[in-house]
Amino acid sequence: MSAIYYVALAAVFIIGAILGAIILWVGRGAIIGRKVRIAERRAARIIADAEVRGKTIANEAKQEIDKTRASVETEQRERRIELQRQENRLSQKLENLERKLESVESRERNLLNKEKSADAIRTELEGIKVKQLKQLELVSGLTSAEAKQQLLDALEVEMKQEASRRLYEWEAKIKEEATTRAQDILSQAIQRSASEITSETTVSTVPIPNDEMKGRLIGREGRNIRALEQATGVDLIIDDTPEAVTISSFDPVRREIARLALSKLVTDGRIHPGRIEEVVSKAKEEVDTAIQKAGEEAAYRVGMHGLRPELIKLLGRLKYRTSYGQNVLEHSVEVSYMAGMIASELGLNVTLAKRAGLLHDIGKAVDREVEGTHAQIGADLVKQWDKSPEVVQGISEHHMETGNTSIWGYLTSAADAISSARPGARRETLDSYLKRLKSLEDIANSFEGVEKSYAIQAGREIRILVKPEQIDDVSAMRLARDIVKKIEEGMEYPGQIKVTVVRETRAVEIAK
Repeated sequence: MSAIYYVALAAVFIIGAILGAIILWVGRGAIIGRKVRIAERRAARIIADAEVRGKTIANEAKQEIDKTRASVETEQRERRIELQRQENRLSQKLENLERKLESVESRERNLLNKEKSADAIRTELEGIKVKQLKQLELVSGLTSAEAKQQLLDALEVEMKQEASRRLYEWEAKIKEEATTRAQDILSQAIQRSASEITSETTVSTVPIPNDEMKGRLIGREGRNIRALEQATGVDLIIDDTPEAVTISSFDPVRREIARLALSKLVTDGRIHPGRIEEVVSKAKEEVDTAIQKAGEEAAYRVGMHGLRPELIKLLGRLKYRTSYGQNVLEHSVEVSYMAGMIASELGLNVTLAKRAGLLHDIGKAVDREVEGTHAQIGADLVKQWDKSPEVVQGISEHHMETGNTSIWGYLTSAADAISSARPGARRETLDSYLKRLKSLEDIANSFEGVEKSYAIQAGREIRILVKPEQIDDVSAMRLARDIVKKIEEGMEYPGQIKVTVVRETRAVEIAK
């Protein structure tokens, strides 16, 4: 029973499963059919909406096309109108140009006619001019070329006189301005400097207590004087001068060493060759110390720091050197002050100017040992130890010996001239003084038309009397310039020389 039961139960399950499957299939078909119908209705709606939207877009596109067509037609109409207007303006301009062209052609014809008339008149005038020239030649007795030459000669004389007059006026104006400015600068510099009057001499003498000392200085068979001269390199002059011995030497340093040594020997009283060599050696050391000290003091006085020891030593040697009685070291210090003051007035570098002024005569310390002018020697020396080209220029150019002169050369030269030419700075022998005056007068008398000349003011001025029938006013100005030029080329002198040309005409009658 149980088997049949189980078979029946299985059959029921199978039948139920088949029925469930059939029911599921039928239901699924119904669902699919409904979805198909829904999709068809949706598609129909979409198609209907698309047709409506298509019609709307088509209408809008048509309206836009109509609007664009209207705008284009309007623009074309306006362009046609503008082109028509421009065409009218061009037509008017063309008509105006044609009228102007006709006017120009008419004027050209008139000008040609006038030109022909002018040529005829010119030809007629040339004929009249030739006739008048012939008549003038007959009346004046001169040919046209001779009259022209006379006129040119007269014009040349007149132009020379006018040029001289203008030149004199310009020169006077320039001199006035330059003199005023230079006086201003130099007066400012000189007022700030106070210098002493020189009274030094180049002769060295040593006093001795009595004439018996002369014999001791000479020694047996002259061995003492020979030893002293060999040790110092000077000449010892023992003559009849009472209680004095003269030392002669071109080298001031040697002369100073000999003076010191001789003074010590005379004071000590022990005079023999061995003692002489010992004293001379000590004197050399003292002089070297004095030279170093003098150089340092000079540099300190002008505020010049940082100079090389070699330059300090050479500078100190100038203490024993004089020029026309003026101590060269004191002169160098004075020139340094002056150069610094002038540089400050001109707005230049004061330190460089003072250094150039202090070292400008340093070549005189060795000029007896080296060939060349002291300016060039000094420039070569300073160039070794001072790298400032301005300082070297000032030293080498302070006597205007080079081809070109810089502002530093003029500045140093001016300061040097002020220091040398001031009253009491230098003195010269009567011989050289008279020679300089005579040279001045000889230069003036060498010019044609000069009657007399007089050198006055200690050679600082020369006055020249000229013959009035040979030298007129304009020629007098030229003569003064020519004499100045010849003095500058042919003479050496401190400071400056004023040349005055005097032209005088006298008319004398006697009433009886």
